[in-house]
Amino acid sequence: MRLFLRPGFVNPRSIGGWWGKARRGAGLLFGRRYVNPNSLSKSGRTPLSLAAGDGHEGAVKLLLGREDVNPNSSDRFGRVPLSWAAGNGREGVVKLLLEREDVNPCSSDNFCRAPLSWAAGGGHEGVVKLLLGREDVNPNIPDTKYGQTPLFRAAERGYAGIVKLLLGRKDVNPDTLDMVYGQTPLSRAAENGREGVVGLLLGREDLNPNISDTEYGRAPLLRAARNGHEGVVRLLLGRKDVNPNISDKRGRTSLSWAAGNGRVGVVKLLLGREDVNPNTPDMRHGQTPLSLAAENGHEGVVKQLLGREDVNPNTPDTEYGQTPLSFAAENGREGVVNLLLGREDVSPDISDTKHGQTPLSWAAENGHEGVVKLLLGREDVNPNSLSKSHQTPLTLAIQRRRARVVELLQARNSLNIR
Repeated sequence: MRLFLRPGFVNPRSIGGWWGKARRGAGLLFGRRYVNPNSLSKSGRTPLSLAAGDGHEGAVKLLLGREDVNPNSSDRFGRVPLSWAAGNGREGVVKLLLEREDVNPCSSDNFCRAPLSWAAGGGHEGVVKLLLGREDVNPNIPDTKYGQTPLFRAAERGYAGIVKLLLGRKDVNPDTLDMVYGQTPLSRAAENGREGVVGLLLGREDLNPNISDTEYGRAPLLRAARNGHEGVVRLLLGRKDVNPNISDKRGRTSLSWAAGNGRVGVVKLLLGREDVNPNTPDMRHGQTPLSLAAENGHEGVVKQLLGREDVNPNTPDTEYGQTPLSFAAENGREGVVNLLLGREDVSPDISDTKHGQTPLSWAAENGHEGVVKLLLGREDVNPNSLSKSHQTPLTLAIQRRRARVVELLQARNSLNIR
């Protein structure tokens, strides 16, 4: 490919187009003195920036050999050649650039992301090692868009090798919060189930494992429990200073989230701790972990909770005054209803405080035949209970046209047909 260039002038667009088609032939062009090596392409990048980003070491060597090359020239995003090389994992190019005394290893782009941040976020362990070998590289600088440090980015994505390298620096702060949710690296790693990273972070004595984020007030354990990451939960509970009863801004604990989301394994781990309170209600609706699990039909979780002697199976929520059995009956959770009725201390006829409806009333109204059968099998269930609107389970079933439920209720000898 031949380029006809007037001495002392190079059209930036011509260089950009040439670079896209013949990058490996850089020597044919940039070996000429009259070619300006700092001309910009359409994207605002210099030839050095493009060569560095693509990992063309030969072209980079040639360009750096020119006295008129600016190795710190930035594009429209504020990214310098070193930033592109680091972000793309071009280890050989990074070495070449760092050998230059005039290359700034901490040059930040428009969002204050330094080469180390790009390398850590991209999982480029070799590049991170090179950059951390420089004493003038600050490993704690967060970007200005998200406020995330290199450690945060690596922890979030599960790059254990990079996290290990960063934690090897004594000046790394493991508890720096990001600006989006106010999370620590441990919090994000726990939320994403990055077990290897969590293990490394917990190895730092100066790390606080109980820092809650500023957005929702959720500690690392709570985030891991909520998403069902058993391995992470096990690691966190292995730290003596981890508080398993910390609640978020909704007043929900790790056990509350795990129970409500059906995380059986996590619930089992949490209940294995004697200091975990299984009856803590949330602040939003006042539901206990058992109430949430019952409402959502998580039979395995209900079994685990009922295995604790200190669990109260009749605790009503504060908003509607419904018991776990009431919620399960209302939502047709037949398996859960069966489990709860198997407990001698479960009262099957408690009316809620808002509507005055019993579990049977809720099940009849919503047409849950299996639940109605189970409840009618109990002698201590009153089939004629009146709600606050003076309706019995039968009248509610008739109004909703629950034909099969009506038959079941009428078959009960003690039924008072109104």
